[in-house]
Amino acid sequence: MTQGASPRRSRASALRRPPPSVEILDTAFHRASLATPHGQTKAERDRLRAKLKVVRSCATVVRHLRLEARRFAKPGLTSFEQALVAGTFGDGVLDRSLVRLRRAEERIRELSRSSEERVRRGSGAEQFGDEVRACYGRLSSFVREVDRDIVLLRDVTEFLRRRPRLDPSAPTLVVAGFPNVGKSSLVQRLSSAHPRIADYPFTTLSIAVGHADLGFDRLQVVDTPGVLGRTHRANLAEEEATTAVGKAATVVLFVIDPTGTSGYTLEEQEALLERWRAEFPRLPMVDVETKVDLGRRTSGRMQVSATTGEGIENLWSALRAQLEPKGELPPIQEAVEEAPEASQEEPSEPELERPPRRRARRSRGPP
Repeated sequence: MTQGASPRRSRASALRRPPPSVEILDTAFHRASLATPHGQTKAERDRLRAKLKVVRSCATVVRHLRLEARRFAKPGLTSFEQALVAGTFGDGVLDRSLVRLRRAEERIRELSRSSEERVRRGSGAEQFGDEVRACYGRLSSFVREVDRDIVLLRDVTEFLRRRPRLDPSAPTLVVAGFPNVGKSSLVQRLSSAHPRIADYPFTTLSIAVGHADLGFDRLQVVDTPGVLGRTHRANLAEEEATTAVGKAATVVLFVIDPTGTSGYTLEEQEALLERWRAEFPRLPMVDVETKVDLGRRTSGRMQVSATTGEGIENLWSALRAQLEPKGELPPIQEAVEEAPEASQEEPSEPELERPPRRRARRSRGPP
């Protein structure tokens, strides 16, 4: 999670403000009040004015409801975004709110048709006014019924806006592990991301993404919040990290700090690694030990230092083997070595200089 109030708290504070229906209905009724129809007689103008008020008010509300749901229209959320939303706001909550908004839109469209028909069959300014007021009353109740749903959609939209949108078709490296083990420093070494780095745990509160070249592919490198390995007491940030591992990763880079400076034992970290390997058996996981500049031990794992850069090239080789890029760019050295060989094939005698071309004069037509 990002810093600040949680989504549940933000929903509560949003409901203390005027509900969305107030603004939506004020806009709709104001637009309807501007109706200035033309007609031959006063009765004709009264009828047209009533019809315009019904149609404009209903159409304005429908347009606002669609705008509230525009973030979730086709192509919609990715499976990763759906999992993030479900983990933070509740499973199925977003879908139910979208269904209620669609039902409200259908009811408002039907209200517009029936009210317009009653105005067409009515007679007299008083009856037209009664029909418009009746329409306004039902329209208001329909909008107020979805106030909480609109607040939820706004919260979800803001929640997703604060998180990077991952391309589901691009290879994704998710860097995960316990807090303060050096994940963000490693992400900064591997990609274009510039995450916040500090010497205390839980610095990263939500996922962040950087990019790196992988042959002809563009690799997404995701930095995740620290996970403590708790199965039933995980906070929202930990759930977000686990979701990134299970739903977004092509390969997981599991970062282990064997020095003890993170505040967590090696056994705790290895237990989480083994648990994830059991939960995601088909997901490639590369485990690496960091902070080799602070302490070195004999182990079968790769060892790197994000501070000095030691071991980063070997780590890249291991990751590329797992990511299997679609296309490989030739090494720069090969391109440099090809230049002299190509120059030897050129003729020894210099080519004759070509005379400069004269510009063709534009025809100005017959004299």
